[in-house]
Amino acid sequence: MKIRPTKHDDIPSLQQVLDETALFPSEMLPDMLEGFLSNGESSDIWLTCEASGEPVGFCYAVPEELADGTWNMLAIAVLPHKQGSGCGAAIVKYLEAELSARRQRILIVDTSGADAFAKTREFYRKNGYSEEARIRNFWAPGDDKVVFWKSLS
Repeated sequence: MKIRPTKHDDIPSLQQVLDETALFPSEMLPDMLEGFLSNGESSDIWLTCEASGEPVGFCYAVPEELADGTWNMLAIAVLPHKQGSGCGAAIVKYLEAELSARRQRILIVDTSGADAFAKTREFYRKNGYSEEARIRNFWAPGDDKVVFWKSLS
């Protein structure tokens, strides 16, 4: 397993990850990556996890505007048949190490409070994140926004 910055050639494989996980529509990915891939000064972080030389997962994180040293992991996804193999945890650890090296303080991530996201919430807990906030009925009636938090220092 190898974690590295995302490359343009990864787009088709990462679109497959999105199609299989339904995290968000895969046709959005090229535009989302454009600034990162074309601008060497982008503050965004896109990481890809390779297994056997093939991209099988990714994450995307951005600095929080108007906050000092706080980042938000906006997306993380791994092919369903590779989930549980350690790829997601490896991506998160790599991201945390990168942010720590940049002397950043906090990483947050938002997810759903719906039953379908119970494994996602457990993933964050297993990786040292605490549930910091819950906004009731945020995503839809009965579907809370759950914010997880981790100190990077």
